[in-house]
Amino acid sequence: MMRSLYSGVSGLKTHQTKMDVIGNNIANVNTVGFKSSQVLFKDVLYQTTQRATGANTEGSGGTNAKQIGLGTTTATITVSHKAGSAQSTNNPYDLMINGNSFFIVSREGMNYFTKVGAFNTDDAGNLVTGNGELVMGWQVDPDDPTQIRKDTVSALRPEAEENQTAEPEMTSKAYLSGGIASTDPNLGTADGVPRTVSIYDNLGNAYTVKMTFRENGNEGEYDVNIVSIKDANNNDINGDYDYGFSGTAPDGTATVNPMVTVKFNKDSGTFQYVGAAGSTSATLQITPKGTSDKGNVFQSIINGEPVTGVEFDFSNLKMYSKTKECTYEIHRGSTEGEGGGRKVGKLTDVTIETSGMIYGVYDNGITKLLGQIAIANFVNPAGLEAIGNSLYKETNASGEFDGVGQSIDSVGETMTQGVLEMSNVDLSLEFTEMIVTQRGFQANSRIITVSDTLIEELVNLKR
Repeated sequence: MMRSLYSGVSGLKTHQTKMDVIGNNIANVNTVGFKSSQVLFKDVLYQTTQRATGANTEGSGGTNAKQIGLGTTTATITVSHKAGSAQSTNNPYDLMINGNSFFIVSREGMNYFTKVGAFNTDDAGNLVTGNGELVMGWQVDPDDPTQIRKDTVSALRPEAEENQTAEPEMTSKAYLSGGIASTDPNLGTADGVPRTVSIYDNLGNAYTVKMTFRENGNEGEYDVNIVSIKDANNNDINGDYDYGFSGTAPDGTATVNPMVTVKFNKDSGTFQYVGAAGSTSATLQITPKGTSDKGNVFQSIINGEPVTGVEFDFSNLKMYSKTKECTYEIHRGSTEGEGGGRKVGKLTDVTIETSGMIYGVYDNGITKLLGQIAIANFVNPAGLEAIGNSLYKETNASGEFDGVGQSIDSVGETMTQGVLEMSNVDLSLEFTEMIVTQRGFQANSRIITVSDTLIEELVNLKR
């Protein structure tokens, strides 16, 4: 009877433990990234009143052992790392790992791991969790800003001050398209047929170049004249700069003239720059005057090559028009979209690819690599120790973190931006387990009650 009492007590304790776990699971049914736990029981010691015997030569058979169990206890409390459902948030810094890997976060120099990708940025531009832990990853290679240096993980700073702007680029190319209509009466006037195009210097300042086409009296030839170059305040820069097309004088010396002559070549079907035989382009050079302190902002290094001036390509210009008026236009950049230049870019958006690569999107058209989120992958994720705040730390059972991390695509998983992983708690299963646990607790309490009644009957024998 005393054994049954203690067996009943052990049953109450283990069922209470299971009920505690179920209660925690249900309480976290809407906790982002929560992983539910399950309790398994095991029996404990046995009291052997008779050992097993085998058959003997005297003709008697063997007997089985007689053992009385002494109750139950908790075998394991295991965590299920089955993925939870996805919830869309449209927050660019909310991320979900599609797999068993973990985000790496740091607090006070210690690395921890989490499935909760609800991130944001702080006043220093650091990528952080809601509790202020730093999100860890790899930085951009300073020797090649298009690549990631995958060494020891460090704090990611996608919105740091140095990432708030993107470098400007000087305009180095422009091209003309459309047609020149010889019937356009304006071609014979002093003002000609004007067009404008915007260009940038190497500081990102915008200027407007006004150019005109007009006849020069020779068949198929036109004078292209730079009328003015004005800054953003509509002031002509001729007080500080000399500008014109570069060419070669009859004596072979280099010249810069605001006017260049182009001629339509019937054989090639393109306009050619008369100042350089066979050339279909002319370079607009802008240089500071000797007394100017503005500096030569129209010189730059683009793709590792020194660039001076803006190369105007006439090869796409045609000698016809569907109307009696010229339809030509000037476009910044080449026909391949190169050399157009850009202003100083302001960070407008951040995108995170499925590989964890972070890119900044700027209002000048630049997309710049800002870093990559690293992940940790464990042989036994169930061996991680939960420490609260949706954080885990490594243990001997989970395996060690090497301090470097992995790229998520190297383990065959992906990240999804603007989505969070919800709790994986299955309410239907939890309520079913609750019913079973309640009945088990009730049955064990009956063991204690009945055992108490038996003891009471034994005590009453003396009456």
